[in-house]
Amino acid sequence: MVDRLTLKEAAQIPDRLVSGHRLCAGCAHPIIARLVMKASEGLPTIVTNATGCLEVATTIFPYTSWNVPWLHNAFENAAANAAGIEAAWRAQRRRGKGPLAGYEKLNVIAFGGDGGTYDIGLQALSGALERGHDFTYVLIDNEAYMNTGIQRSGGTPLSASTTTSPAGEVIPGKPQLKKPIDDIVVAHHIPYVATISPAYIQDALDKCRKAFSLEGPKFLHAIIPCTRGWRYPTSETVSIARLATQTCVFPLYEVELVEGRPVYRLSGPSAAIARRPESKKPVEEYLKTQGRFRHLFRPSKNQELLDRIQEGVDLRWELLLEKVG
Repeated sequence: MVDRLTLKEAAQIPDRLVSGHRLCAGCAHPIIARLVMKASEGLPTIVTNATGCLEVATTIFPYTSWNVPWLHNAFENAAANAAGIEAAWRAQRRRGKGPLAGYEKLNVIAFGGDGGTYDIGLQALSGALERGHDFTYVLIDNEAYMNTGIQRSGGTPLSASTTTSPAGEVIPGKPQLKKPIDDIVVAHHIPYVATISPAYIQDALDKCRKAFSLEGPKFLHAIIPCTRGWRYPTSETVSIARLATQTCVFPLYEVELVEGRPVYRLSGPSAAIARRPESKKPVEEYLKTQGRFRHLFRPSKNQELLDRIQEGVDLRWELLLEKVG
């Protein structure tokens, strides 16, 4: 049984990611990163961070916002770095010497963006999961290569306009679907996979605590609305993250390995929508809040594409409900 950390208790915990970073106003990165780090309270923790917004903006030399040992790794190898840290700890424990030898448990956390996870880091992630290293991978998914100029990634949704999938008269944004990264990770039969959101803090804390309590590789997928790339007012970040879940674009659920089989459970508002399907909001309410989808509504409404996006969301939701059973 995992000890639950309430919001009131979490607020009293000293931050392991502190103020002074240069992340954009309205950015969801620090919300999720602070929650993850608060959930790690009481555990000896090392963080490895792939190149990206979170890495760049929290460690501008000679300053750092991290109150734990922190390593910067290349774009593609956050999982490989985490695996190396965990392997070094185990080796030092066996030999009984080294700076990590005295720790009975080491909490290794890897942060990687969608570009470094869906695309150029997928091989390293798959390898670390398959080998069974004891670490937690946090996918901070803002759905494009935001740090390098808002280029499309495998995590960019259908029809989103980016600098490399611009919306035009012939091609209305990205023509491909978002890669089902959670399904890919679940297929590795790891102990725990979960989705988390900055709009549902207690749900996120609970899932982080559970992940840290389990042995083996764990995967947390966080939605990270981006004011610059998604093009919306800085005050709307949490509201947009909430809409992503209310429309089932980004449902909240967890997958735990029980006797060798993945067991799916919905959480928070997603569980409520499953009980009351009429409470599910149309995806159009989510899309119209963001400039990256503006071309679907102006100069005239592209109902055909909107219907295709809605059908895709509905299908993925129905498939998830089947897995939940």
